[in-house]
Amino acid sequence: MPPAKKRARSYDPARTRAAVLAQLGNVREAVTGLTPEQLALPTRLGGWTVRDLIAHIGMAVTSVHRALDRPAPPKQDTTVVRWPFATGAAALGIDEFPRSLSAAHPDLDAHLTDVDRSLRALLAEHPGSRLLETSAGALPLDDYLVTRAVELVVHTDDLNAAVPGLDVPQDRQALAAATRLLADALAVKAPGGSTEVRVPPYAVVQCVEGPRHTRGTPPNVVETDPLTWLRLATGRLAWADAVADARVSASGERSDIGALLPVMA
Repeated sequence: MPPAKKRARSYDPARTRAAVLAQLGNVREAVTGLTPEQLALPTRLGGWTVRDLIAHIGMAVTSVHRALDRPAPPKQDTTVVRWPFATGAAALGIDEFPRSLSAAHPDLDAHLTDVDRSLRALLAEHPGSRLLETSAGALPLDDYLVTRAVELVVHTDDLNAAVPGLDVPQDRQALAAATRLLADALAVKAPGGSTEVRVPPYAVVQCVEGPRHTRGTPPNVVETDPLTWLRLATGRLAWADAVADARVSASGERSDIGALLPVMA
């Protein structure tokens, strides 16, 4: 008998909404203290400056606004776990947009304040079941907000990496949602049960074809912390470097998942 199909993970809508707003607030608070010199610093995202990155964070949130301005699709045709696989194609069309957006909004604090205010109004107006046309396909608003949590968490980490001494906090629920979604995406990309990937305290998934583990300690185990996992899953950190620096522990002949990374471009 084939193994039972895994049920898709669900996310608490109220917690997701609170997490997106909280992480946006964390970024907005950090922006108010940045100097012009800090805003001009380069980031690890190609030619983007810190100012461009912050503008992109605002754009990632206002994608909710833009989607809600369009007619609702007739039916849902994808799932949230498929969203990471569509980000690479979407990124090709947005590389230049944050630069023009940052130039149009010299006061980034005011811009993010407006983004926060309008998002709260939209979330109060629209039900979570409202379908949106997204880069990955048609998704309910509540599911799309999970992807916004991923964007906010990943780019907050980019921001911290770019500005020496900056330590923008990560909302715990936003970090949990981002970790789980990208771990689940790995399991979709490489289905199987021979390798267990652990990202405590948020996620455990089984993946990679091979003998399925049923009880006791799995023979193939990968374990890391949430931020390291997010960097691996998004291509910010190379698998070999993470293993060499002991940021990842990998045991077993099927534990080398480097060829499966990143799961999100």
